[in-house]
Amino acid sequence: MALENVRVANAPCSWGTLEFEEARGPTISWEQMLDELRAAGYEGTELGDWGYLPTEAEHLAAALSQRALTLVAAFVPIALKETKMLPRGLEQALRTARLLSAVAQARGDSWRPLLLLADENGRDPLRTSCAGRISSAQGLSPHEWRLFARHSEIVARAVYETTGLRTAFHHHCAGYVETPEEIARFLDLTDPQIIGLAFDTGHYLYGSGRCEPELIEDALQRFAPRIWHLHFKDCSPTVARQARAEQWDYFTALRHGLFCELGQGAVPFAAVLAWLQNHAYQGWIVVEQDVLPEMGSPYLSALRNRQYLSRLGL
Repeated sequence: MALENVRVANAPCSWGTLEFEEARGPTISWEQMLDELRAAGYEGTELGDWGYLPTEAEHLAAALSQRALTLVAAFVPIALKETKMLPRGLEQALRTARLLSAVAQARGDSWRPLLLLADENGRDPLRTSCAGRISSAQGLSPHEWRLFARHSEIVARAVYETTGLRTAFHHHCAGYVETPEEIARFLDLTDPQIIGLAFDTGHYLYGSGRCEPELIEDALQRFAPRIWHLHFKDCSPTVARQARAEQWDYFTALRHGLFCELGQGAVPFAAVLAWLQNHAYQGWIVVEQDVLPEMGSPYLSALRNRQYLSRLGL
């Protein structure tokens, strides 16, 4: 399978550095994380939580160049339905976008990093407790949807006007854009010239409330015109079924290994790679396996994930 224009990155979350207070614990140094990421065969990284990697552009650019790594994107969660939170969220987005742009410029990269905008996931107790089994009654009201979409466009436009970087929205479990219907609603309400979609295979499958692999293929076809970025994350159907049956919250499901190593869950990655090829996708895919602190060996998991994709031709 010829996928010469697709490059493979990973992210700090695969080494236990997640944005949630509920998932925090001992973490390794950023230097060790980057060393292990490169040793496992990845060519790029996302930024991760602000302050984990260096936030001074020259320092970060040098650290990446030393390891022949590209800074691919950065995840920025904002409470997008709340008008009062927009100024702070916009400040965070612009701070991050300026760093991404400065690092790319310092390194002379041809790749322009993406800002991955997201809801402030895990903040709403109801959505967090019901992640993976969200009903339509638990969603945003029409007014809240309009605010959510408008605020997202405000952020994306400001990022582009300030730095020239594009913004893709990352749907996510335990946030207000989780289910297939919510993703479609968000895309319908936002300008396709302003905001794309960062499609996450694992979050989509769990957020769908089901475990059938064909759901991923259907989603890729449905959302193809808006997909600007992909996260390769697998989802254990065994853990997902138990989480739904026992009504676990999102973080309990994570601790039980909901997002397993690639090839061990229900996501049909061979079909995803075929989609990439058929759509002449050019850019990065980012492997993510949310490894909470003290859950196994992040390096060995990252290595096995990269070897799995190599066997599939990537």
